[in-house]
Amino acid sequence: MHLKRTHTCGELRAEHVGQPVTLCGWVHNRRDHGGVIFIDLRDREGLTQVVFKPEHNAEAHAIADAFRSEYVIACRGQVRHRIEGMVNPKMDTGAVEVYVDEVELLNASETPPFEIEDRLDVSQELRLRYRYLDLRRPMMQRSLMFRSQCFGVIRDYFARQGFVDVETPLLTKSTPEGARDYLVPSRVHPGRFFALPQSPQLFKQILMVAGFDRYVQIVKCLRDEDLRADRQPEFTQLDVEMSFIDEEDIYALIEGLMAEVMQKTLGIAIETPFQRIPYADAMERYGTDKPDLRFGMELVNVGDIAGACEFGVFTRALEAGGQVRGLNAKGAAPKHSRKDIDTMTEWLRDFGAKGLAWMKVDEGGALTSSIVKFFSDEQQATLKERMGAEPGDLLLFVADAPAVVAASLDGLRRRLGAELGLIAKDSFAFCWVVDFPMFLWNAEEQRPDPTHHPFTMPHPEDLDILEERPLDARAYAYDIVLNGTELGGGSIRIHRPDVQERIFRLLNIGEEEAQEKFGFLLDALKYGAPPHGGIALGLDRLIMLLLQRDSLREVIAFPKTQRAVELMTGAPSEVSARQLQELGLRIIT
Repeated sequence: MHLKRTHTCGELRAEHVGQPVTLCGWVHNRRDHGGVIFIDLRDREGLTQVVFKPEHNAEAHAIADAFRSEYVIACRGQVRHRIEGMVNPKMDTGAVEVYVDEVELLNASETPPFEIEDRLDVSQELRLRYRYLDLRRPMMQRSLMFRSQCFGVIRDYFARQGFVDVETPLLTKSTPEGARDYLVPSRVHPGRFFALPQSPQLFKQILMVAGFDRYVQIVKCLRDEDLRADRQPEFTQLDVEMSFIDEEDIYALIEGLMAEVMQKTLGIAIETPFQRIPYADAMERYGTDKPDLRFGMELVNVGDIAGACEFGVFTRALEAGGQVRGLNAKGAAPKHSRKDIDTMTEWLRDFGAKGLAWMKVDEGGALTSSIVKFFSDEQQATLKERMGAEPGDLLLFVADAPAVVAASLDGLRRRLGAELGLIAKDSFAFCWVVDFPMFLWNAEEQRPDPTHHPFTMPHPEDLDILEERPLDARAYAYDIVLNGTELGGGSIRIHRPDVQERIFRLLNIGEEEAQEKFGFLLDALKYGAPPHGGIALGLDRLIMLLLQRDSLREVIAFPKTQRAVELMTGAPSEVSARQLQELGLRIIT
């Protein structure tokens, strides 16, 4: 290659007219108009039209005649204005073109299995199998460049705040963290295994004991769990830990980070501080601890009204210890036929709901539905008042176990918010969910389980009730939520050995088991561990939300499928019998 690039394909403007330039890139498309060859040349910065005229340079024109899509070329020429009427306002470089004096074919290409365009109607599997081609698409290149920009802003922010970037081990010990570990067998120690980290949780707490009082790391974490659109087996996490702080310091730090990321990458100013919603309020008002605050439509508890009516579905649910709650889809009654409501009812079965009750408010303000007859006039009036019902509104109710009611109405609220156009484009609503319960009841094992992890400090006001009423105790924990998606979570950690021992006892973790699994941390806490706390944010998820993509696969260079397969390389793959023998392993089918 003797032609050296001087400019990118997205760089040239009218002020470059008359200048000699050398561009390198891929043939995006090629057109032959009356013997003149026009090529849109592409690199990661954009497109530039280059022109091959036989009368301008016959040799370059002859070479270009053989070019096809995705050929890699370098060309040298002069920047010119496009002629009047040929300016392309859709291209950043659309006012100019390059008349080519010299061209070099750097590499030919086979015909790609799909076009390198943003509008692409091919399967996800084909895209992932040819990921190197998929990543040439402008949308994918913008996504990864935006991701890189975000990471740069994050690193700069924490450097200015005096944080120390410390790398923690990838080969570590298997400890219970809620999901299955990816295990790595040790050749040197047959029968023993490393685990790939689900998070650097224990190491960052050790770093606090070691005196690194402001730690940060952008780190890969791995969890062997079922996949979905917002989950991958390996993911990138922003990991933060600080000593001598309380939760207010965490809130201020992360709010400042989010404000800077939004401003410097999207040019959007966001208000801080973020709204803080206690866990119990979030569950009551939205049915979830990940509320989408971009629109209203809060849930309403109508159990007292339902309990006094004669509708058996409602009364039986309440007698069984369930709930009756509903929501008001404002103005949605004319837009939803009985068939539409039946479709929603069937959809809710995925959430465990057995049915969906409904009422419409007619033009005169009266409730209409097959179940209205089970409510007295007074009950109907009370129901309308509580639901804020007006003509044209659609009232929807679920009666079931509390968890089913919450999940169903959360899903229904999100669906209606999108269908009714209640979510403003380019809107971002952050909040903190706080005061989580310290424990949730594990019905199978008849014991409390930690809501987050066993190293979370109980709320100081609830230390006295830990043993007597563990399910009433609050955790010193917090989640940050954006547009109804959990971005991350954290807590103030336990730094006192006596408190950690109390938590282990509540979890039925004996002294011997605790020492075996967490001995290094428990020992460290005995040597002057400072008060500390932290947070971890899912950066893949953050990028996905900021770019308003539907899947993590759109913001990760080499993602896995929902079956945890990397289609381009074929991972996971079989290994040789010799490799298995060296590790002391045998495949049992």
